[in-house]
Amino acid sequence: MPTGHLEHINITVSDIERSAALLERLMGWHIRWSGPSQLGGETIHVGGEADYIAVYTRGPLSQPFAKGVPLNHVGLVVDDLDAAEAVVKAAGLEPFNHADYAPGRRFYFFDWDGIEFEMVSYA
Repeated sequence: MPTGHLEHINITVSDIERSAALLERLMGWHIRWSGPSQLGGETIHVGGEADYIAVYTRGPLSQPFAKGVPLNHVGLVVDDLDAAEAVVKAAGLEPFNHADYAPGRRFYFFDWDGIEFEMVSYA
């Protein structure tokens, strides 16, 4: 049976620089690549050595996506949930649905384009 790992997620956002900067601060990631995409938009790949999120734009979005369209949320693991929450708040975004559960803690937030992120810590 094959084994594998998730390499990347590609999400459409209204401002790729703003979204990439948030992911850099939130996750301690770096920009791996940026440039034109195959579909005529612009893309920034921001992540670590083994995985990344591609933030993509074709221009301004007319309205945010509805939750669950096209995805429910992106889950990201951090070693310091309180520090991650401070980054989210500093970006002007609102954390919600905090929970302690076995084996960790979590909260959620929506970015500027209505994409939901779940921040999790198992520390």
